Amino acid sequence: MHPRTPTEYALRVCIDGELDIPIVASRFRAWAQRSGASTIDIARITTAAIELTTNVVKYAQRGELYGRLLETPRQRAIELIVEDRGPGIADVAQAIGERFSTGGTLGLGLPGVRRLMDEFEITSQLGRGTVVRALKRIE
Repeated sequence: MHPRTPTEYALRVCIDGELDIPIVASRFRAWAQRSGASTIDIARITTAAIELTTNVVKYAQRGELYGRLLETPRQRAIELIVEDRGPGIADVAQAIGERFSTGGTLGLGLPGVRRLMDEFEITSQLGRGTVVRALKRIE
């Protein structure tokens, strides 16, 4: 699931702190617009990117968010991949459940991303980090 090479991705943002959240919002919104996504899908993609970035800042401090447009004869989609080298998630199934949080939040981030996007995958290893892949099909 890890990006093979950064050049495969149209957009890459290094996440180093809270100040990167509005940068991610702006860059991913503009990129989704240029990719031809609908207004609703732009909002979904941007919100997912913000939530994924916020999780990196809150739990891992640093990471990277990648975006790319996937085009085949049958579909077009925007793929987001966020990776960090943070503490990892002990129980992924619990973490993507509604209202679960280890950080004193509402626990809506990962479940929200899963609902907003058409595909959602997460892998995590304790002490090694987490990778989340989310994909939104666009017309």
